[in-house]
Amino acid sequence: MTAASMTQDLCTPARARADVHAGVRRWLWGVAGLVVLMIVVGGATRLTGSGLSITEWRPFAGAMPPLSQAAWLAEFEKYRQIPQYQLMNKGMSLSAFQFIYWWEWGHRQLGRVVGFAFFIPYVWFVARGRLRGKLALWLLFVGALGGFQGAIGWLMVASGLREGMISVAPIKLALHLTTACLILICLVWTARALRPAVAARLVHVPFAAGSARVLVGLILLQIALGALVAGSKAGLTYPTWPLMDGALVPPAYVLFAQVPWIENFVDNAALVQFNHRLTAYVLMAFAVVHWWRLRASPAKGAGHIALAITVQASVGVATLLLAVPLWAGLLHQLLAAVILIAAVIHAEQVGRSAPQARQGLTARERLLPFVRP
Repeated sequence: MTAASMTQDLCTPARARADVHAGVRRWLWGVAGLVVLMIVVGGATRLTGSGLSITEWRPFAGAMPPLSQAAWLAEFEKYRQIPQYQLMNKGMSLSAFQFIYWWEWGHRQLGRVVGFAFFIPYVWFVARGRLRGKLALWLLFVGALGGFQGAIGWLMVASGLREGMISVAPIKLALHLTTACLILICLVWTARALRPAVAARLVHVPFAAGSARVLVGLILLQIALGALVAGSKAGLTYPTWPLMDGALVPPAYVLFAQVPWIENFVDNAALVQFNHRLTAYVLMAFAVVHWWRLRASPAKGAGHIALAITVQASVGVATLLLAVPLWAGLLHQLLAAVILIAAVIHAEQVGRSAPQARQGLTARERLLPFVRP
């Protein structure tokens, strides 16, 4: 070891040298990756019309798929009793049913994998003293939110089993996807906040901190609106761009055709798609302005996020014009999750401040304003 390196090591605070949360961060990033995969598989389940193929919620017994011809026939008979089969898929073959069943079974099974991947390491980290105090409570809340997400998923499926329904309720689909994205935000933000102070390359841009958080909020809103578009099949109703029903802004009697008017925001395909388009334009403009204001600052990533949002909008237009093929729909959903992660990383970065490092706060103390020891 050289004299220079020895001097640098002695001058580095002990808290910064000891990356005590490295294992916890790797665990959180791994779970975040599984959540992204869950979002994509959920999109495939929706696009293949598979979500209602399993008509019961069996958190434990449901982990086993049908293993015999008789078991398959029993599951198929349950599906034949629901409105989706009777109104849309009447005469479906057993092999066609097995195709949609495996998609839904895989989606539910992946949910169980995410649960085990979170809670088993969580218990281990707590037992070893790596998670303590409010940080442990915060991550327990995140895990509980994941468990609640499973219940939301079943309520969503149950909404599609009612008389006259051939798909799930759009508002419950939006709630299901939005909750998954909130869990993803919590995981990514926490993993980033647990970096050592020296390795974090602290950046403080006062006006940009709030702007970056607004950007995350707009992306989350756009994802929720996209779920409403998917749930109401609005993309198939108005498959043209930039015009919609022959106009940039459809007339009021088209946008607010339903009574009461509030239901138009969820069930009216015209207003649902128009809101998704309008928010896309606002999001792109906001991302570009945010990047322009940050162009001379040490904070990085704003330009890449603005570019990614523009690419995502182009993929959305292509998905619309191509009548929502499976590959385009999945790419659109995957890009949304990736952009959300990038925006959260960026917001956490520009929210850090050099005075925090000088005060010698630990990573846990910097975690979140409401998670402090």
